[in-house]
Formats: sequence, C-alpha cells, structure tokens
Amino acid sequence: MAALLGLRGKSVVTLLFACLLALLPAALIGWKAVDEVRRHFASAYAEQYTLLQMQRIMAPLSRELALSRRFADSIVTREWLRAPTDPERRQRFFREAEGYRQQFTSGAFFIVDHASGDYYFSDGDASNGQRPLARPTYRLSPQREEDAWYFATMDSSATYNINVNVDRALERTMIWLNIKIMDDGEPLGLAGGSIDLSDFLDRFIRSAPAGLTPMIIDSRGALQAHADPERIALSSVNLSQALNGDLGLYAMLDGATQREALRAAIQQATRRPGEIATLETTLEGEPRLLTLGYIPELRWLMVTTLDLGAYPLLDSRWFWPMVLALGLILAILMGAFAYATHRLILRPLRRLTLSAQAIAGGDYSPRLPTGRDDEIGALSQAFSRMANQVERYTRDLEGQVRERTRALETAHAEMAAAHQQLGDSIQYASIIQRAILPDNQLERHLAHHYGVLWKPRDTVGGDFYVFRASGRGYLLGVVDCAGHGVPGAMMTMLARALIDQAIARHSADDPAALLTEIDRRGRELLPAERLPSSIATNMDLGLVWVDPHRERLTYAGAKIDLYASDGETLTRLKANKRAIGHRRPGHYSNQHLPLAAGHSYYLCSDGFLDQAGGSHGFGFGNPRFEALIKAQAGRPLGEQMQAFEAALSAYRGELPQRDDITLLAFRAEPTAGPATHSPTEPPTGSR
Repeated sequence: MAALLGLRGKSVVTLLFACLLALLPAALIGWKAVDEVRRHFASAYAEQYTLLQMQRIMAPLSRELALSRRFADSIVTREWLRAPTDPERRQRFFREAEGYRQQFTSGAFFIVDHASGDYYFSDGDASNGQRPLARPTYRLSPQREEDAWYFATMDSSATYNINVNVDRALERTMIWLNIKIMDDGEPLGLAGGSIDLSDFLDRFIRSAPAGLTPMIIDSRGALQAHADPERIALSSVNLSQALNGDLGLYAMLDGATQREALRAAIQQATRRPGEIATLETTLEGEPRLLTLGYIPELRWLMVTTLDLGAYPLLDSRWFWPMVLALGLILAILMGAFAYATHRLILRPLRRLTLSAQAIAGGDYSPRLPTGRDDEIGALSQAFSRMANQVERYTRDLEGQVRERTRALETAHAEMAAAHQQLGDSIQYASIIQRAILPDNQLERHLAHHYGVLWKPRDTVGGDFYVFRASGRGYLLGVVDCAGHGVPGAMMTMLARALIDQAIARHSADDPAALLTEIDRRGRELLPAERLPSSIATNMDLGLVWVDPHRERLTYAGAKIDLYASDGETLTRLKANKRAIGHRRPGHYSNQHLPLAAGHSYYLCSDGFLDQAGGSHGFGFGNPRFEALIKAQAGRPLGEQMQAFEAALSAYRGELPQRDDITLLAFRAEPTAGPATHSPTEPPTGSR
C-alpha cells in the first residue's frame, strides 16, 4: 500500500483525474464534432439530391433535343420547306413527321414555314374532324407581341434554344425545343418537339422524401415549380409580384440580409453551372439548408430546402445512458490498467534503466533476473546477452582502435612524405621548364617591344615559346604540345630539342623548312605504330622570322595563326590545318608580310581561344579575340598583356581554366633589330 502512495501511485492518480477532467471538454468537442458531421452529411445529401434532380430533368430534355434535331435536319423536312405547295413533298413530309411525333414524349411537334410564317402543330388529336397538318394552326406575325419569340430566335446566332412559355393560341404551358432549319445560310423555318410542363414537373417536385422540399426558380427568384401550385408565378408576367409578393422565393426569407445572401448564392450558381451553392437560412420562420444548382439550358435553378431537424443523428433516449456506461467502464479500465502497468511493466523497466545507466558508466557487473516467461523476461534475457556482448565488443574494439590508430598514423606519415616528394618534384620540374623559356633573350634583344602571357593550367604544362636571334634577324614561335601537367611538360622538353635540331640543320629564316624537319624527326622518335592509340604526341606550332633589314616577316604555322593589327585593320595569316605529328604529314609553306611600323603581331595557343565562359559556357572564340586585338593594338605591349588576361578572366568567370594558355606579342620596327649576333651564335633560348 505504501508503494502505491509513492511517486508512481501519485502519477497514476493524477493521470486518472486528468482523464476525468478532460471528459467535459472532450464531450463538448465531441458534441460539436457530431453536430458538424450531421451538418456535413446533411449538406452532402442535399447537394447530391439537387444534382440528381438536375440530371433527371436534363435526361429527358437531352433526348427530346436530339430527336428534335434529327427531325429538323431531315432531308424530307428540308425538301418540303423549299417547296411547301408541292403535294408529293407535303405528303411525304406528313408521313415522316407522324413517325417523329410518336417518338416525342409529349406526342406533339411543331414546324414553322419561314417564307409564309405558317405555324403547324400536331399532337395526334383528330377530334376536330380534320387530318393533322392539313392546314396551318395559325400564322405568325411580327406585329404580334406573342409571336416575337419566333423572330428573335431566327435573328439570333444560336442554332437552337429551349423556351418555356404559355402558348395562348394553343392554350398550353410547354417546354419548347426550337431548332433552326437553314439552307446555305438562308432560313427555311423552325421545328422541334415539346414537353408538357405540368407532367414534366410532377415527376420531380411532388415525389420528394420527407424533410426535403424541391422547387425550381428562375434567375430572378420567381417560382417556376413548387409542391404548392398557388406559389407558382406563371410566366413570371409581373416581376414585382414575383420578387416582392407572396409567390417569390425572396418573400419566403426573413430579413434583407438573407435576401442578399440568396441573391449572391443565385449569382454564384449561375456563374458556375454544374456546381452546387449552399446557404443556411430561415425559410418562413424555420431554419433550413438551401442548395442551388443552375440548369443553363432552361435558365432555371433547382433549389432544395432541407430541414436539419428531420435528420437527427443521435437519439437522446439512448445517448445519455451510453455516456454513463462508457464513463464507468473507462474508470474501471483505467484503475486496472494503472495497477497492471505498475506491477508488470514499470517496476521491471526501472531495473532495466538502472542496469543501462551502470553499463553506460562502464560498469558491466549488474545483472537482471531472467526467470520470467513473458515479454519482460525475454527483454531482460536479451538485455543481459546484449550487456555481455557489449562488454566483449568494447574490449575488442578498444584494442582494434589502438592498432588501427597506429596504422593510420604510419600511413598518414608515409602519404605526407610521398606528397611532399611529389610536390617537390613538380616544383623542380616547373623550375626546369621555366629555364627553357627565353625571357632573358627577349628582354635583351627586344626590350619593351614584346609581351608574353604564359599561364599553364597546372604547375607545369605543355605550352612554351621560343626565341632565336642572329645578325640577320630573329625567330619567334609558340608551341602547344599535347597533354597537360607533367606529361605535357615532358613533351615540351622533346619539342624544344626537336626545334634546336631543326635550326641547327636548316636556316632559322625558313619557318616552313623548320616545321617540316620537326615533323619528320618527331615521327622518327615517336612512331605512331609503337604507341597506344590513347596517347597523343602531336603539337601545334607557329614560327615567325623577322628580317628588320628587308622589312618583312616570314611565317609558317601548324594550327597556330599569326595576327597583325595597328588598331584600325587586322590581318590574319592562317596556319596549316594539320598539327605536327598528325597521322597524315602536313605540307607547310612560308607566308610573307611587310614589316609595318606601329603594328603589333600575335601568336596564340588554342588554350586562350577555347576557354569556356560567358552566360552559355561557350569558348572565347576567334571573333572575340580579333576584336580584342584591334582594341588593344595601339597600347604598350605590357599593358596589352594585362588587358588580355583581364578580359579572359572576366569571360571565364567561375569556370576552371581548361587548357594551357600562351600569348606572344611583339613589335618590330623596320629600322631596328639585333645587329650584334652572328649566324653561328648559340641558341639564345637556352640557359
């Protein structure tokens, strides 16, 4: 008993009182929910009933409309209207029209001859002693107000309409289906069937279940059909009476606010045919739920009023005894559940909690009793096995972690050493590659008459530039070897050696011969048949021999063009389309260009032209490059290189550099040039 008065007992008692206190708001909320459910289902029932009635109204109308169209479109009908006095056509039409009449629900049809205005009507009644359609029922006249419906129909652009009115000539209240008959744009007449309004409405208005009152109104609120015939506004002749008198739906509502709400609901239903508008209102002093659906073919609204009190969802005779019995059962169950929970679950779980806390602290000694045969006993056994496994795994993992840590530390040290060695090697390779660049020779011979933009993609790359001077002139060139990084840098060493050999064998003033020799020697050193197909050994090369004394340039290239510009004009000497080392040998020839004062000359590798950038990620391209040359040609060459680099960086944006980039620019004044070097002087590009 003392244990029940402890913390667990107090928690159970508190929970019990909380549940009892929650019953009151729960009951109120439940009652509200039940009422909302009742209203929801009642509203859904009324909406579905309204939709069903609309479909039941439209089904016979659709059938009669289709039959009327067939009747009006009949060849026999058209032939008779073209010649209504022809006896043979008249007789043939009467026979066919009689067949259509028997198919119409009302057993009646009409037809109007537009040329004469004759109106024929037949319902099969021959009590007057004359054969139906032997002569017109009457003749339409545009001067009579009651005949205005016909002339308005023929003047409209619609091919048919459905008209509900009282035909005083026939003394009938009918729904008329008027189908226009046209012949090449000219009117022949009007034909169709009809439905007796009283028979039509009896099937829908007077057969409603208890609690539901269906009615039909027009868009002004005038009652067109109602269970009480005295409320119907025949033809709605007096609009003020329909809206303000005893016959209108508005008059059945209490207050101007509800009338405005009804008017808004009518407008909503009219704008959205096929959807149901719902309105809660007071109808003749009684609360009612109104549902409205619009029938555009008739311009009517189907209205259903539902008495919510006629559909009680709960009966008070058995509701309160049920609530009392439920409360008693709930109290008993809660008491039993509280005791069983404490006895069978809470106390064993408390012991499990203490054991788990001990294991979390590193103490694996506490053990649980595992003699129970229920789920708690199985849980205790599983927990004990888990504790043993955790203890064993913890010890094993601690040893493995120590061993793995030592191994990782060793591997990390080895990797760091290898990375350091690799980085040192690449840096050393970069120093070696920079050593073959003729920067000192260019500065010594050309001073400020040259500019270089050299940007390897990696620390080392496959691009470099050459310079060789003699007493007669000097040779400049740009080389783009296949590959990037270390493989590309190795190719530059080989390319430099091939260029030196070619200059030693041929004169430096013949760039075409140099290209041919470089191509031949490269194929001997790297024969294509001995190399894997995935390895590229070709190179792009552009060479320019500058002869200041003769005031001309001699150029030959393999896929690297020469550009010349004074800022106003631009000249482009195109290179051979085949690279050095291509699978098919190229034929290289020299091109000559006068050496002009004030002109700048450019050799550029494809890394500049192919750099991706811009809004679409396209390459920089020749047009943009040529425009940049013309814009910068008049500036000092050092400033030009800064401008070229800035333009390329702005175009590239956040995209990475795709290839090695080399741009060599120079100016050669015709009167200037090196005069201190002999033809046999050693290569000035070596260091």
